[in-house]
Amino acid sequence: MTSLFDIYVGEKRYGARPVLNDLRLALEAGQIVSLIGASGCGKSTLLSIAAGLDRDYRGEVLLDGVATSGISPAVGFIFQEPRLFPWLTVAQNIALGKGPGAQHDPLVESLLGEVGLSGYGDALPKQLSGGQAQRVAIARGLFTQPRVLLLDEPFSAVDAFTRMKLQDLLTRVAQEHALTVLLVTHDIDEALYLSDRVVLLDRGARAEFEVDLPRPRKRSDTSSGALKAAVLQALEEAHVA
Repeated sequence: MTSLFDIYVGEKRYGARPVLNDLRLALEAGQIVSLIGASGCGKSTLLSIAAGLDRDYRGEVLLDGVATSGISPAVGFIFQEPRLFPWLTVAQNIALGKGPGAQHDPLVESLLGEVGLSGYGDALPKQLSGGQAQRVAIARGLFTQPRVLLLDEPFSAVDAFTRMKLQDLLTRVAQEHALTVLLVTHDIDEALYLSDRVVLLDRGARAEFEVDLPRPRKRSDTSSGALKAAVLQALEEAHVA
């Protein structure tokens, strides 16, 4: 299958310190791929490069075979924190950057319905729970109708139950919007539950694991035990290498 989103980083440095080196990552259309690895191995840096937020590297990012330059509406980004502007309403936060009156676009209320927040358009961020705020961030990430969605540990700041609900929400919207997803996570169970592939980073792509499990998946399913053990062993070996 031809890849939709191709990332090549020949070299990325912070000063004299190399962060990523000779990394190649190809995502097929509709895939969910998780990035795991030790803190400081370059996961968030790779997402910033993929999103066009960081251009100070040697390499290229291709979307449908065409090199991207800078930020593109075809590539959405959801951060670890919701990053909502407190003085803007929910609807204004979702439509941010689209100009005056964009909060009245019917797509805003449609997306709020998708993320379970119908009728919250006029609310302010301070009136939301942490999980609700992250749902708004997901809706904002979908507002430009991207083909690729990048997420940097998007569920790490919420409680376990909310995290499960948001994981299921991501799976659903990815399918409904035909999204290709690249997700950074430190949670191996989350990676295996959500992903078609898990990529272990260590300055480059050190190992890849196919998650050949049927969807919809159940958290009670123990069939991924051997795969989880293999991922954990590779992660441990990367830490001591």
